[in-house]
Amino acid sequence: MTVKAVASVSAGAQNTFTSWLPVAAGRRASMSISGTWSGVVHFQRSFDGGATPLDVESFTANGERTYVAEEGSSIRLGIKTGNYTSGTALLRVGTQGN
Repeated sequence: MTVKAVASVSAGAQNTFTSWLPVAAGRRASMSISGTWSGVVHFQRSFDGGATPLDVESFTANGERTYVAEEGSSIRLGIKTGNYTSGTALLRVGTQGN
């Protein structure tokens, strides 16, 4: 996958997210979670530019994942309020663009 846009963040506290990235219907996005951390990382999408985040999947360990957008949306990774325990999670989302 040729990455067109990337958002990343070092999440060492609750309520820390990557920026929202737009992804067109049928396009792929890559997600990467690494670091030494404890908590829950959420993959979210939004159909209104981030005003209404919707949880798609959650993670409690490092890993890589590919997501294919069924319809146009914006996506991000992050740790919600109440889901951070310790350490720093390195979060990265990349898209093919629109």
